[in-house]
Amino acid sequence: MKKIQMVDLGGQYEGIKEQVNDAISEILETSAFINGPQVHSFSRELESYLGVKHVIPCANGTDALQIAMMGLGLKPGDEVITADFTFAATVEVIALLQLTPVLVDVYPDSFNIDLEALEKAITPKTKAIVPVHLFGQCANMGAIMRLANKHNLFVIEDNAQAIGADYIFEDGSSQKAGTIGHVGATSFFPSKNLGAYGDGGAIFTNDDKLAHTLRGIVNHGMYERYHHDVVGVNSRLDSIQAAVLRAKLPLLNEYCDRRRATAAKYNLAFENSEHIIVPAITSSCNCDLQLCKCHVFHQYTLKITNGKRDGLVQHLTEKGIPFGIYYPIPLHQQKAYLDDRYKEEDFKVTNKLVKEVISLPMHTELDDEQIAFIAKSVIEYVEA
Repeated sequence: MKKIQMVDLGGQYEGIKEQVNDAISEILETSAFINGPQVHSFSRELESYLGVKHVIPCANGTDALQIAMMGLGLKPGDEVITADFTFAATVEVIALLQLTPVLVDVYPDSFNIDLEALEKAITPKTKAIVPVHLFGQCANMGAIMRLANKHNLFVIEDNAQAIGADYIFEDGSSQKAGTIGHVGATSFFPSKNLGAYGDGGAIFTNDDKLAHTLRGIVNHGMYERYHHDVVGVNSRLDSIQAAVLRAKLPLLNEYCDRRRATAAKYNLAFENSEHIIVPAITSSCNCDLQLCKCHVFHQYTLKITNGKRDGLVQHLTEKGIPFGIYYPIPLHQQKAYLDDRYKEEDFKVTNKLVKEVISLPMHTELDDEQIAFIAKSVIEYVEA
């Protein structure tokens, strides 16, 4: 059996090696390193894939979130509500812009933002909601948009983990994750389902005026060289990363299908395990896992319910099996984001999840032998 990796970028590269190498060679020969043809072509191709009017590339996913908030004109002191159970980048940019982060609990099955907690947190100071499509599955965007419209709030989708996923509305129609709110942000960090070979990110919107503002912000506030019309930043996707992403984009659906197939194999292996809870697919999808487009499994995250999660960490380490704990500390307990407003009883789900979750290897190159070994190793410890 070949060595198990959490993410096998080398194996994935073998399938696109010629295209990537040729594109990078062309960039080196033309020296079009910044805002070159590869960047513009990638933007157009991603717009087509997502069915969105505007894709604005930038340097990374954290910048994408920050620039989205800047483009919406949020002001210091404005409250922005987001999930407590996620990576710090989501709340980090809120704090950096001197906005007021408001953290709320999540659902125990999907790990996405709890709608009741979200609505309860809305105040006259609330200006925006940032739903995080965690681990590759959309938050309840239909309900979130209705809530946002009711209270006249912006919706900024944190789509760093769910590019390629579909959201199914109540009427059966669907839309790509990241394109439903007023603006969406994603990351092209190498381990993402659509990952570059360095940092990268993008912002999505169907709003022409907002798109114009965002294009200025990413480039020092310039629309014409040395004319700074808005306060901006320096955040651009370089041409080499765009070339890599262009090679991968036509394969994104195939990559997601492979992840779903792997998830189905894991699920089958764990189906008789009392203390191992496999990832839930939202009921609105109503589809077979391998045919389902709602979850793209950026992570395959189990819940270990008998108190053996931390012991499993040691067991997998001894077996040479990589894993991730996403996330070990709730954001409301992080030193940087402590706030007297937060009460532990308001985060019962998150406080439990951080003690139970563990993410197994999930990527496009996993084979059946590896999957079986990983699952067997988990079961033999947890159910012993």
